[in-house]
Amino acid sequence: MRKIAPYFRLTAIIITLVAGLTACGINYSFSGVNISEEVQTYSVDYFPNRAALVQAQLSQLFTDAMMDKIQGNTNLDLSNQGGDVQFSGEITRYETRPIAITVQETAARNRLTITVRVKYINVVEPDLDYDTSFSRYEDYDAQLNLSDVEDGLITVIVENLVEDIFNKAFISW
Repeated sequence: MRKIAPYFRLTAIIITLVAGLTACGINYSFSGVNISEEVQTYSVDYFPNRAALVQAQLSQLFTDAMMDKIQGNTNLDLSNQGGDVQFSGEITRYETRPIAITVQETAARNRLTITVRVKYINVVEPDLDYDTSFSRYEDYDAQLNLSDVEDGLITVIVENLVEDIFNKAFISW
């Protein structure tokens, strides 16, 4: 029974810390999301594709992924426009290029890169605002047609981009 006592003390300390943070107006969760209790809503504007090469579904896919990530990982309510936290921006780069060349001077691997410029506005805490570009890529075998692997690559890249953007906005470590 004595071996269990330190665990109860540790649990009591953790509960006290979390309660203290909440009392100070800091909304903390064990997922790492840190949002002021005053922030109740979010809005995500449509992200137009302004890249030189335009992939038809990318804008909608990215915009929807942003909304889904915030909805699924916070208690914020979606606002059509002018939320307490606001995301807007554009897709600025969508390109594929060779990255590894074989002895025969042909591409062995290609890289699909997507870059998104994001403007984040936090009406409650303006010092957290940012206007930043996020870029992610995935490599694929050059023997494959981009059209054959494009959907899967885009899914992974968009997921990683959205994670980066979400973390910059809501994770304060």
